[in-house]
Amino acid sequence: MGSSTLLKTFKLADTKDGVISISNIEEPYGEGSKPVISIGISLKGDVSDPDWKAHIPYENLNDLIDALIDAKDKLIKNNG
Repeated sequence: MGSSTLLKTFKLADTKDGVISISNIEEPYGEGSKPVISIGISLKGDVSDPDWKAHIPYENLNDLIDALIDAKDKLIKNNG
């Protein structure tokens, strides 16, 4: 895996120390692979070793953002 750059962290709701971290990872799958956004979830606040993570190719970010907005809108509509 290539270099990782932490871009942002924010508190994970309903936890004492949990954080969500957003990082850029260069060459995540070996030399020549395209960079990805890494979304990490750490219940203890350790961004260097998250409990869960997802790697999202930059080409899929707009689709992911649209899906998250849609999910939020549905939640708001259903809880009205």
